[in-house]
Amino acid sequence: MASATTVVGLIAATVAVGTLALNNDFTKDAAAADPPKIAASAPSTANVVRVVGEDFRFEAPDAIPAGLTDFRFLNKGPGLHHLSILKLTDGRTVSDLRAALAKPGPMPSWVKAIGGPNAPVPGLESNAIVNLAPGDYALICFVDIDGPPHFARGMVQALTVTPATEVTATTVTADASIDLFDYNFKVPTPVTPGRRTIKVTNTGDQVHEVELVQLAPGVAVSDFMRWMAKREGPPPGKAIGGIAGMEPGMTEYFTADFAPGSYALICFVQDAKDGKPHFVHGMIQQITVK
Repeated sequence: MASATTVVGLIAATVAVGTLALNNDFTKDAAAADPPKIAASAPSTANVVRVVGEDFRFEAPDAIPAGLTDFRFLNKGPGLHHLSILKLTDGRTVSDLRAALAKPGPMPSWVKAIGGPNAPVPGLESNAIVNLAPGDYALICFVDIDGPPHFARGMVQALTVTPATEVTATTVTADASIDLFDYNFKVPTPVTPGRRTIKVTNTGDQVHEVELVQLAPGVAVSDFMRWMAKREGPPPGKAIGGIAGMEPGMTEYFTADFAPGSYALICFVQDAKDGKPHFVHGMIQQITVK
């Protein structure tokens, strides 16, 4: 859980996928390849919140009403960004969060990982459908592949969630589901081509995430991970979103346009016990959409 995860661990947790964009060639190749668009399909009565991420700031509202919320995150940066949502409890503020992030050691227990849209390649939109309670939150980008982590360069912003004045939807209809556990993914039914809403539930004992990567034709997830280790030649896959790190017991949704082919599900969260990323413990899986 977040209270047992180091600050460094949280950075590695949700953005080690940033390895996908460690050189400019990937960004150019990804843009040229026209990867599948991600778009939200939450119920029309859900709150829709649009956020833009670029170097190094968010364009986002300061306050939104509580309830089912469809965060739509557009990455306008030249590299990867994501929108991780943290809940700040015990009356803590973003200033307190910045002070905590500046120190080594475990993340304070008053910080809770609430998920959010995981990293898409530049130019794409990812989404996450989250049920938010009133309170104080932070929108933050942990990516650190090109120097200091992005939150240290300005990509952290306070968000106040106020009591709702209107009733919103309380459920989302999903086409498929992914369960996260220690340490793998369970996909009970196949994902079929088309626009699909995916229900993601963390059934494990630690914070987990799912980063969705569309693999190039003929590429296996093992090939992709070998490329990540060496980063030689053109990248054999594209980051297209998913759900950022979230606490045990949480459920969120994301929507993507799935073309036929192979995809990788990867959790980069750093283990609370040994500090190794969860994919080292086996939390990586290849699925086929057909």
